[in-house]
Parts: sequence; structure tokens; C-alpha cells
Amino acid sequence: MKTQKLTLTVMMIALLIVMAYLPAIPVGLVPIVVQNLGIMLAGALLGWRNGVLAIMVWLLMAAIGLPVLVGGAGGFPHFFGATAGYIWAYPVAAGLIGWGVQTLDRLHQTHFITLLLVILTFGVLLVDVSGAIGLHLVTHMPLPQALLLQLTYVPGDCVKAVVATVVTLALRRRFPQLAHV
Repeated sequence: MKTQKLTLTVMMIALLIVMAYLPAIPVGLVPIVVQNLGIMLAGALLGWRNGVLAIMVWLLMAAIGLPVLVGGAGGFPHFFGATAGYIWAYPVAAGLIGWGVQTLDRLHQTHFITLLLVILTFGVLLVDVSGAIGLHLVTHMPLPQALLLQLTYVPGDCVKAVVATVVTLALRRRFPQLAHV
């Protein structure tokens, strides 16, 4: 791994940790958090391989008990609690966002709308549906009710997707080496 990619990957892990300490908005079983913005940025800025690596290292840190999850939480039980569906979806979402961005780059179609669609599909839709499935499995909430609950998060997640898109495009304009061609 090149030094530059390694540095960017470590910086993304640090950003995810910092985001853990931004106040969450409590809404029932699952709070509204900023960390999923970091997941979107990891895939979009680092590509699929390094995006997944950053998320996996961050989740490993959480699993061994380091305080890197929302509110300074950590520990293996979080991987099997009410937020488990989201947590397990994070590396998949980062990987698919990274793959989507790399595909757009190869096709020379990386524009605001195309990038936003990739981030909305994998960073919002996939994560929220996985979160609903996790809620269904862990809390035994009926799946339709768990899916309906996700509507609470969609407006904020869409705003985060727009922010991730704008930040990604701005950083890629300023630092062309972030392109995944």
C-alpha cells in the first residue's frame, strides 16, 4: 500500500472516531448519528479496497472495546444489539460506494448526480434496510414496522449523502490523486 493511501486510510479512521463524539440525537432504539457520513466518505474518497479496510479497522477497534462508536461506546455486544444491522452493513456500504465511484471514474461519468445516486443507493438505502433487518432480528420488531421506522432517518441520511457528495467532489477537484481511475 502506498504511503499516501495508507495516510488517507488512517485519517478516515480518525475522522470516524471524532464523529463518534459528536452528539447523537436519541430517537427510540437507534439514535441519529453522524458516523454514517464517515462511511459514505470512506468509500467515495478511498475506493472500495481502502474504504473497506478503514471501516474494518475501525470496527475491530470497536469490537475490542475501544471507545470509537457513538458516545464513546465500544465492545463486542454492540455488534449484536439494536444497531447491529447498521454496523454490519457499514463495510459493505463503503465497499459498494467505492466500487460505484471507481466504476463511474472508469466510465468518466463522475458527476454530482451520478455520485449522489451511488451514495444514496449504498450509503442510505442499503444501510437503512440492513438496519431494519437488524432491528427485526434483534428486537423481534415486525419487519414492516422496522422498515417504516427507517423513514425517521431518511431525511437526515439524504442530507448526509449530499454533504458526502459535495465534499468528495470538492476534495477530488483540489486533489486529483483521489480519483480512482
